[in-house]
Amino acid sequence: MDILNLLIQGTLLGGLYALFAAGLALMFGVMRFINIAHGDFIVVSAYLLLVAVLTLGLHPLVGIALVTGLMAGAGYLGQRVLLNRVLDEDILPPVLVTFGLSIILQNALMEGFSADSQRVPAGGFDTASLSLGSEIAIGLLPLSMFLAAIGVLGVLHWIFFHTHLGRLLRATADDAAIVPLMGASNAHTFALATGIASAVVAIAGTMLAMKTNFDPTIGPSRLLFAFEAVIIGGLGNIWGVLAGGIILGVAQAIGAQIDAGFQILAGHIAFLVVLALRPRGLFAKS
Repeated sequence: MDILNLLIQGTLLGGLYALFAAGLALMFGVMRFINIAHGDFIVVSAYLLLVAVLTLGLHPLVGIALVTGLMAGAGYLGQRVLLNRVLDEDILPPVLVTFGLSIILQNALMEGFSADSQRVPAGGFDTASLSLGSEIAIGLLPLSMFLAAIGVLGVLHWIFFHTHLGRLLRATADDAAIVPLMGASNAHTFALATGIASAVVAIAGTMLAMKTNFDPTIGPSRLLFAFEAVIIGGLGNIWGVLAGGIILGVAQAIGAQIDAGFQILAGHIAFLVVLALRPRGLFAKS
């Protein structure tokens, strides 16, 4: 039963990691662009939910919807105003710009909220659980995170393969130079992709805010988890990030059972093992 419980808890944790990874995978898939500030935008979303719930007094669900809309709009504008100016064949300028954004965001959050860790109260939802027997219980919040990951990935899959926008994004991923020939704008398409990715980031950040404590400095570690989940799942596969997140979550759950200090290291070891055996990831597409 202990093993089954570890697998369940690790799988549910993997849903959160899949949410971390989905936005990163989308931006890299469409624009070949690695956003170093990705983890910090997750933390920004968490703080926005904190303000919405504790300062404005909104219900967490209303706060999540508000933060998602704000982040989507900010992502679109940020891409149009700033990031489109540095996108080129050379990947170094976007990396440097987003690295600078990461530093700015961390220091701005430190000034605005201090270095103290915070957590958004979920009104008892974070402690409620479903019992599956005398020894196994599933927390409603982790279950909601996992279902949210499936829902988000399902929506992304539908957008990519069943909408005009999705066809445009796939064409951009294949060859951005042909997009203007289709009567579309690269700048607008890139901004739409970033807006969608930022909405996913917002959902990930708000889930993080209700699940655990956070502070302005945890962004880089969230980026690392997201990057590992993307690589494990395989580039170009939307659902691969869920598999990657689950592998990370299960590895960390098993590592924590062995020793509390081994939890994070176990996830990194799982990542290295997969990378050694399948350098392109488990479900990479050509």
